[in-house]
Amino acid sequence: MKVPRPVSAVLSLFAAPRISMREDYRMVRLAQRALSRPRLPSPRLHDTTVRGADGHDIRVRIFLPKVRIHREVLVFFHGGGWVIGDVDSYTTTCTTMAELTGRVVCSVDYRLAPEHPFPAGLNDCLRVTERLLAEPSLLGARGPEEVILIGDSAGGNLAAAVSLVLRAEGSALPGAQILFYPVTQWDHDPQTSPYDSVREYGTGLRLTNAEVDDYVAMYQPDPDRRTDPLVSPLAAPDLSGLPRTLIVTAELDLLRDEGEAFGAALQAAGTPARVERVAGALHGFISLPRIARPVQEGYDHVVLFLADEDT
Repeated sequence: MKVPRPVSAVLSLFAAPRISMREDYRMVRLAQRALSRPRLPSPRLHDTTVRGADGHDIRVRIFLPKVRIHREVLVFFHGGGWVIGDVDSYTTTCTTMAELTGRVVCSVDYRLAPEHPFPAGLNDCLRVTERLLAEPSLLGARGPEEVILIGDSAGGNLAAAVSLVLRAEGSALPGAQILFYPVTQWDHDPQTSPYDSVREYGTGLRLTNAEVDDYVAMYQPDPDRRTDPLVSPLAAPDLSGLPRTLIVTAELDLLRDEGEAFGAALQAAGTPARVERVAGALHGFISLPRIARPVQEGYDHVVLFLADEDT
């Protein structure tokens, strides 16, 4: 669907400033930190670390809902193109996530590109996931089936990649994965992409083709390795035997079609998967205030999905 010109003009007000991420990512990080609310002492937030495979500490932040209705733990990987974002800039988002789902959220502060390109960030997410799958009682879950991966944008990509690694290793798998508007493949050039959403929504809105190209190039500098399924999960030759999956896409998002294509590919491989599209939503909508309609609708899908173990 093409956006009518008057609507497009309004939506463009929400677009990120047009900058070169490869040149200005440090400036964007500084701006995010400046805008992040200081973390106030709270009995419902707790910072800890998990030791990485190479000995570094991976920071994680635990968010407790006011009322814990369910025992599942949501292991969250933030968005930001593998380049920007951290647990601080996503603290409000994760607080909302805990409240609207009634579940504990564990947010992972994985290493960022380009200083730490693929697979550094993936390895951090994998390490934290493995720790919780091995000891789910650390956060009150009763078994691996109550550990749920969730991520938005690049974080959705990381969640899908973590599941692929765990399956390949024959390890315990999480009970489910929830992917908000995920990156599932590397090609976002409007001339070569097979997806209409790349051409329809790749300029003038919240996320652009050029920005995604910059992010992918910083995350995986080698063009010949961008089709690796751990970078482009949609390229995986076998998507069977993965955790049941919810994919929530945003209608006005260049990543919409590839997210929905990944859901269809999972279904074709026999992996239970549900795909939901939030009408009128832009990329990144889970970071909006919790009263925003797309946020409410998105989490309605999450709550229903987690309650329906047959999907």
